Amino acid sequence: MSTAAAPARTGAVLADLLPSSRAHVRDLALVAGGAALTGLAAQIAVPVPGSPVPVSGQTFAALLVGTSLGARRGFLSLALYALVGMAGVPWFAQGTSGYAMPSFGYILGMLLAATVVGALARRGADRSVARMAGTMALGSLVIYAVGVPYLALATGMSLSQAVAAGLVPFLIGDAVKAALAMGLVPTAWKLLGGRS
Repeated sequence: MSTAAAPARTGAVLADLLPSSRAHVRDLALVAGGAALTGLAAQIAVPVPGSPVPVSGQTFAALLVGTSLGARRGFLSLALYALVGMAGVPWFAQGTSGYAMPSFGYILGMLLAATVVGALARRGADRSVARMAGTMALGSLVIYAVGVPYLALATGMSLSQAVAAGLVPFLIGDAVKAALAMGLVPTAWKLLGGRS
């Protein structure tokens, strides 16, 4: 009897490698866990002078959740995260909640980004460092494509002011987060025997 892990199926994401006799129960736990991870990571937040948007761990968590769980479960995790936060649980960045805040567009962007990176992961975009770099870059772009215009509308800033306050200060942090994900996810595939 071999103890080596079986190669991953085409179209699998990391979460699919978890054994379960009850896939629905596993999926519910993964969705709730992904939302909780995002809420926990959001508490790692540092204010940015001149910006109503802090640097936080929630974007990293959202992209990691989407990549690891796939598009459907990633979307559901971030939808749960958003809905629970909108209902009043203070687990958005800096312990905030609700939807009447200038940074709420980033949360909506994370919902979409988790779906996009999850779909790419099902196509093998999470199996190598180079592909993971592109996946993280695209996911970040999706977050900013929603978050920055929302920030401009919510605050009355011009688009260029919103870019200066809601995108530029975060690029270095995003590069660090992407580097972590680029090392973490492909390594997890190798350790679990899921090379493609």
